[in-house]
Amino acid sequence: MATELATIQETPGRLTPKDRRVSEMWRWAPWFALVGVSAVPPIVFALAYLLTAGTTLFLVLALSSIPLSIILAIIVTLTLLLVRRRWTRNLRERLASDGITADEIAWFVSELTTGERRALREMEKRQPLLADAYRETLALRLNASRLVSRSRRDLLQVERRINRARYLNAPDTTVLLEELQRDRVRFEKLKQEGSSRRAEAEARLQMIEAASSRGASWAETNYMLQRLDEGRKHMPLGLEAARAEQEVRDEMERELRQQ
Repeated sequence: MATELATIQETPGRLTPKDRRVSEMWRWAPWFALVGVSAVPPIVFALAYLLTAGTTLFLVLALSSIPLSIILAIIVTLTLLLVRRRWTRNLRERLASDGITADEIAWFVSELTTGERRALREMEKRQPLLADAYRETLALRLNASRLVSRSRRDLLQVERRINRARYLNAPDTTVLLEELQRDRVRFEKLKQEGSSRRAEAEARLQMIEAASSRGASWAETNYMLQRLDEGRKHMPLGLEAARAEQEVRDEMERELRQQ
């Protein structure tokens, strides 16, 4: 059982207890650094001044170290904030690699709109059942938005490769162009699918917000949950397809470099 639990925790795309501990550390580290770096040097020199029976040198050092300590503290804090931002971004990308779930929405709050954040907070306070449905739908919307963004980037890369391939003087250029054209068609389909899923999720979000504003019954909430469960099954398929297209594209790029 312990082995299975360890395997689950180490699976990419899952939030592990280590991630939670590191997140808590990054939550407070910049502010502890700000206070510590700015206060410790002046305090040390002030204590040395008191313990040495009023040596003027330590008093001068204590006073002169205040502005330097504050500047150094600001630099250290900004550096830690940047590192924390990069760590959080990498964590979000790892969590999204197998599809964002409702339990992981708290890590993607920055990708929600102001209205979505406000609606979610209100539902969590007054209507927990609708809040669960709302988180499920937010996960669908985020997955669809990421699929659209990834497909759009892949399309741009394929277009660039098509333009470069047209200027190649190689005997297999025709075959290469045909492969790239097929990739473009597949990415277009993925983009359309993602746009369709995103539109569905946005419509459901509005439906849940309307149900929350009028006070939905349990029957209505349960019906929405069933619909959300049906829609959630399709999104990982699109993500898997996008991941497969990424591998095909990387393989084709390696072949071009070898030519």
